[in-house]
Amino acid sequence: MTVRDLVTIVLAAGGTALLVLAVAGVTLLPDAFDRLHLTAPATFGLALLCAAVVVRESFSLIGDKVLVLGALSLVSGPVLAHVTARAAHLAAEAHEDGDA
Repeated sequence: MTVRDLVTIVLAAGGTALLVLAVAGVTLLPDAFDRLHLTAPATFGLALLCAAVVVRESFSLIGDKVLVLGALSLVSGPVLAHVTARAAHLAAEAHEDGDA
């Protein structure tokens, strides 16, 4: 086993563990606003998995695609969390006002 293999295993295991914990938290938390806090560990877990693929495959066609995927998730993750929080907030306000 080379150092590259060991680094790949550590990065992939860390990313997988963060994603599993984020999914467990989303499953267990009762409120949408509480669940939104788990987007950050999920994004970081995906970044670790992308790093593992880049370490394993280097800067090849697969490695470049993974870098694009990681960059898109890092950019779109906070935007999606904000839009989801705003929609949940507006739905809660409409429900309180009796509009729904």
